[in-house]
Amino acid sequence: MTKWFHSGRRRDLCALLYEHGELRAQSAKSRLESHYDERIDPGSFYGTLSALVESGHLHRRTEGIADVYALTEAGETALLDHYAWLGDRIEGDDAGRGDAGGDGSERGPERGDPDLKD
Repeated sequence: MTKWFHSGRRRDLCALLYEHGELRAQSAKSRLESHYDERIDPGSFYGTLSALVESGHLHRRTEGIADVYALTEAGETALLDHYAWLGDRIEGDDAGRGDAGGDGSERGPERGDPDLKD
């Protein structure tokens, strides 16, 4: 995963834009605040938008007095790659989890147990 995507807010913002196609900045900010159930500092939020535009993951256009944002192809690719990676971590496969028999007798490490395979 590239460095631009290390921030949860960046990922969540990209997910909103993937869902809606494009959003005005204030609408995106309001939706994230509603999801997080807390206020987001405007300077920090607009810094996030600017960083994503500068890295080529968002496109910005002006509509009247508002800026409207949408994912670029690179942004969509990065988001979908991360989604696939996350899905593999959460769902896993039966062989990787050690529960192929379904009876729990061959269970792998529990969540939070150290992974000693390295």
